[in-house]
Amino acid sequence: MSAQLRAAGAIAPAARRVSLRAVRQFHQLPTGGIQRADLAARDLRRSVQFPAKLYHNAVMVRNVSFVRLLPKLAVKFVRIPALFGGLMLGAVGWIQYQAIQLGNSAQEMYGNVKTTVTDTAFAIWGTAADIANQTKKGFNEKKGQFTMPEWLDNIMKGEGLAGEGGSGGPNGGREPPKQSRVAGGAAAAGASAAAYGYGAADEEDDRSPEEVVKDDHMMYITKRMIEIRNLLSRVGQSSSVTLPSIVVIGSQSSGKSSVLEAIVGHEFLPKGSNMITRRPIELTLVNDPQAKVDYGEFPDLGLARVTDFSLIQKTLTELNQSVPESQCVSDDPIRLTIHSPRVPDLSLIDLPGYIQVAGENQPRELKRKISELCDKYIRGPNIILAISAADTDLANSTALQASRRVDPRGERTIGVITKMDLVDPEKGAAILGDKQYPLRLGYVGVISKMPVQTGGLFRRESSSLLASINKNEKAFFNSHPEEFGPNSGASTGTITLRKKLMHVLEQQMSSKLTETTDAITRELEETTYQFKVQYNEQPMSAESYLAASLDDFKHQFHNFANTFGRQQLLELLKEALDQKVLDQLAARYWNKPIEDLFIAPVEVDSLVDLPKADPKSPYWHRQLDTACSGLTRLGVGRLAAAVASNAVQANIDKLLDKSSFAKHPSARQVISEAAATVLADRAYATSDGIEISLKPYKFDPDIQPNEWEKGREHVVGVLQGELEQCQNAIKSLENSVGGRKKLREVMSFVDKARKGEIIIEGDHPSGAGGFSAALLARGREAVFLRDRADIINMRIVASKSRKCKSLENKYYCPEVFLDAVATKLAQTAVLFLNVEMLNDFYHRFPREVETKLNEYMNSHGGNGLEKFAREDPKIRRHLDLVQRKELLELVLMKIQDLHRFDASGNVKPDRDYLQRGKNGRQGQRGRWAF
Repeated sequence: MSAQLRAAGAIAPAARRVSLRAVRQFHQLPTGGIQRADLAARDLRRSVQFPAKLYHNAVMVRNVSFVRLLPKLAVKFVRIPALFGGLMLGAVGWIQYQAIQLGNSAQEMYGNVKTTVTDTAFAIWGTAADIANQTKKGFNEKKGQFTMPEWLDNIMKGEGLAGEGGSGGPNGGREPPKQSRVAGGAAAAGASAAAYGYGAADEEDDRSPEEVVKDDHMMYITKRMIEIRNLLSRVGQSSSVTLPSIVVIGSQSSGKSSVLEAIVGHEFLPKGSNMITRRPIELTLVNDPQAKVDYGEFPDLGLARVTDFSLIQKTLTELNQSVPESQCVSDDPIRLTIHSPRVPDLSLIDLPGYIQVAGENQPRELKRKISELCDKYIRGPNIILAISAADTDLANSTALQASRRVDPRGERTIGVITKMDLVDPEKGAAILGDKQYPLRLGYVGVISKMPVQTGGLFRRESSSLLASINKNEKAFFNSHPEEFGPNSGASTGTITLRKKLMHVLEQQMSSKLTETTDAITRELEETTYQFKVQYNEQPMSAESYLAASLDDFKHQFHNFANTFGRQQLLELLKEALDQKVLDQLAARYWNKPIEDLFIAPVEVDSLVDLPKADPKSPYWHRQLDTACSGLTRLGVGRLAAAVASNAVQANIDKLLDKSSFAKHPSARQVISEAAATVLADRAYATSDGIEISLKPYKFDPDIQPNEWEKGREHVVGVLQGELEQCQNAIKSLENSVGGRKKLREVMSFVDKARKGEIIIEGDHPSGAGGFSAALLARGREAVFLRDRADIINMRIVASKSRKCKSLENKYYCPEVFLDAVATKLAQTAVLFLNVEMLNDFYHRFPREVETKLNEYMNSHGGNGLEKFAREDPKIRRHLDLVQRKELLELVLMKIQDLHRFDASGNVKPDRDYLQRGKNGRQGQRGRWAF
């Protein structure tokens, strides 16, 4: 006995360590793992019929015998690896400790067992069972019936539950693992009950467990197929690659909107008169068990999680009213997605209601337009939901007539008979069992009009609406069991309609699965071929296109910065100052003081007499000093800054015209404005600095002999250029008046009038001398240009003369002197321009471009880059092909996943589709992954 106590004392520390490690492992389990462990432990206790009370009694009776068995157990554990043996010994000590605590308080023992049943408890289950086998004979039989759960077996092997999801959480990657996808798709057992409306309508779910599992799996298949259909709609696929939707048609008074709102459980469709529904509404219902509140989304408008369904109704009304009344209907759809745990996964399309006669303010072709729009959507493979009122003869049902045109055998048409409470039960039953207009999918009778409560306004919650409608329907149909009872064969009720829509949509989609897969495979092969042939499999994205365009523009700008510097600025500024020199010469020397067309000029010192004039003549000295002062004080600093800014801006615009930004007007304008902003920031400081540096030349411009010689050579070229412009202007006038002869006649008349040979009284609007007023104006302009050309010719000869070779004769040669002064001003101004403006621009402009483009892209939300890239037609085609290829690959991969599910919802390998998935067709998921 003492030996056994010593052995127990040696084991106790190890048992405590193992117990602490077990508790730590228990607390490290994720929440989902703890819940699953608790459920598995409960099932395990039931399977072995080992309740807590029996467990307590057995442990209390055999408390002492446990200690006696410890030496024997220690001998057995010698053959087990050391780690596992230590675990078992510690577990035995832990069980003994729990047995003692159980003896003190049975309730406390039960609570501890329940909260601490974890992976450690199951890890020691084998040893506990062995001990129990020694203490109780029948326990061995119970043990033989026990099967280790798969999840527990994974834990025993070291495969944690949290490892299924990958890094970053349960779904760390873009695609969940296969088993988690099955669980997430089929959800928990009975997930279809809420979608059918059992919970909201307080109706008992009478389905068998097998039917529940089958319906849950069907919900998963339908959800995935709707997701695939939405992807296909983004691909822009051909008519051969389509999945069906449920198209709702009916006349305006058939109760079509009430049926849809009963299915959704919310009042959200536009209400009113005079064609409220003018556009198709593509309604996608998403069963979302995680959604705490129902909400809608308008993906095309960027509106997400709109929980106020009155706002959804208002938005739909405004979108429909955006269609002009003269047009009345449009085929541009409105896309709306509604998420709720109480709706089935359905894809519905609500169309404008049929009319019999157009209204007074409606176009006459409205009836035809509505019929053509509906015919576009009710073609195969779409399912037709034909709404007809019970108080209207089916022979006059516009919806059934339209469906018979495209579906003569009634294979994809569901008839919905509304307002069943407005006709006699016998007549209603006869309509539902109609044989004259048989539909393979049958008829369903509903009373979907929202009941009015006497106690106040009806609550607009989904569960309340569906429950009230179902209660109203049951009250009516149950009161007529012979016509609508279980044995009548009639399908009635909104819940029945929900179930039928889900089953029919799933069957139709499943029947098209293989056909759709083959069509997608063919389109993917064609798209891959085109991608290889046209673009050599070169990837393309909006981000990479913008980066490449910006890099190319920066490279061109760098080349421009290396070639445009001080010398180029000097040439541009000197050219501008040359025009200012010509203006001063014309104002002080060349222009004759003519007051009127036909008045002789006032005689002053003639420019012809300048070479022979007295060198000390005050008149010519004053003329030159005034011209020089006018040149130096005209604001050279502001002129220089403007010339430099305009030149740089013009070159930036040229670079943009040659770059890929030429195809993006908005982005091009952003870059051009960025250049203007940088230049304007330095314009005032630069011009002010230039004016300060030019102050000495405003009073005494010091011209050196070499500068005079260069000016003399340069001014001759300037004068020759001005002479050429005068001659070209005269030729242009000759062409405008009808020839040289005609112009000379007019010029001769003007000369005679100026000399006084012809006396003309007043200025007649009709002209004079047989010439019109317009022709006389042309003649006067021609005379001016002729005189100006004569003066310039004379000054060219004078500038080339020997007298103008010396700086001392500057008063005889004002053109040379003013040109030398202009050159000196330009050279001084350029030094300041190059440092203060040009170098600063080269440094700041690239950074300013990046900042402005980033702001521009962000101003368009998340579509800025995509919108920018798609402005280029070539890039748009490239992006469309890349995105089409990626979407087709994703669709094909998801269809292959559906092919690998059997009827029970388990994954099975499909060698054919796995083989198809090779060669790169299971590629990128990108931003289209679910």
